[in-house]
Amino acid sequence: MYYNNDTLPAMFDHIDPRSPTPIYAQIAARVRIAVASGELATGDPLPSVRALAGTLRVNPATVVQAYRDLERDGVVDMRQGSGTFIATLSPEARGHTREQEARRLVRELLEQAARLAICPLDLRRAIDAELGTRS
Repeated sequence: MYYNNDTLPAMFDHIDPRSPTPIYAQIAARVRIAVASGELATGDPLPSVRALAGTLRVNPATVVQAYRDLERDGVVDMRQGSGTFIATLSPEARGHTREQEARRLVRELLEQAARLAICPLDLRRAIDAELGTRS
């Protein structure tokens, strides 16, 4: 599948250049979340390095770093001349990825709460209240 700047997956819409998390890590996290949730399946292509770098207005080396991290973790296969594709993952690996991403989200939430001087008890109450409204 060919991607141009108008057809890149929406999963990359939330990359924030102002975030303290490096852009390459945000890209890799978005792909991991999409794989864990089933949004991306085995064999699905990722955008080319050039296409994604152009859309996000980042250096192509940033995208390459994200893709290499994903390859190292077994999430994608990089094929010279063909592109980058989602690797075959077992259901257990998908579950593990989901758990890792949940923990990452919790760490980010705790860091933001600390910056805003929100104590853990208030944070827990807010989370419990939100979870209660989603039942």
